[in-house]
Amino acid sequence: MLCAIILAAGQGRRLKAARPKPLVRIGAKPAIIYSLSVLNKHPQIDEIVVVLNAGNYQQTIKAIKSCSFKKIKSFILGGRRRQDSVYCGLKVVSANTNWVLIHDSARPFIDHESITKVILAAKKTGAAILGVPVKATIKSIKSQGVVERTIDRTNLWEIQTPQVFKKELILRAYKAYSKKNVTDDAALVEKLGKKVKIVLGSYKNIKITTPEDLSLAEVIAKRNR
Repeated sequence: MLCAIILAAGQGRRLKAARPKPLVRIGAKPAIIYSLSVLNKHPQIDEIVVVLNAGNYQQTIKAIKSCSFKKIKSFILGGRRRQDSVYCGLKVVSANTNWVLIHDSARPFIDHESITKVILAAKKTGAAILGVPVKATIKSIKSQGVVERTIDRTNLWEIQTPQVFKKELILRAYKAYSKKNVTDDAALVEKLGKKVKIVLGSYKNIKITTPEDLSLAEVIAKRNR
């Protein structure tokens, strides 16, 4: 059994939007509806847990329930940090869950093929994540704002969600390292010394963080119609 945990507990301060981040409109729909629609339709996903914060809880539930997603198991409150919210989600997945998929609702344009690929890779290795090769030139700078060096981007990837893990593995990682500050779930699995498989995702799978990202999201949504 595979459970998807979708994270929608972030405050979205950098977005500077009037609505809570999961409810920011992209075209005709709230942002969270895009990824929920794809996850709900995917045949390998058995249930969905949605993690919210107190400020967006009732509004977001109302918006989601209007779409009648049948796979949603529960809505829960998250924690202060992203990883705290994931841990809250892990604690409520069904007891017979074998695999966990973790996705940020701020990435509305996940597609069916990418989900299938990352699940398949995880079932072979125990842990798999989506990503894309870095296209930009990356430089390391000193504290004074002076370039220290240019980093070889040959083996650099920008990491995305969803990320998929064997439940026992991701729970062990969280129990051991949940107090560490990390920016994705795979980092905790890496701390256990476990290998994480990276799967080629899509450059359209953007994360909406700033107003500029929202403008790009509008363009992607129009092209996806």
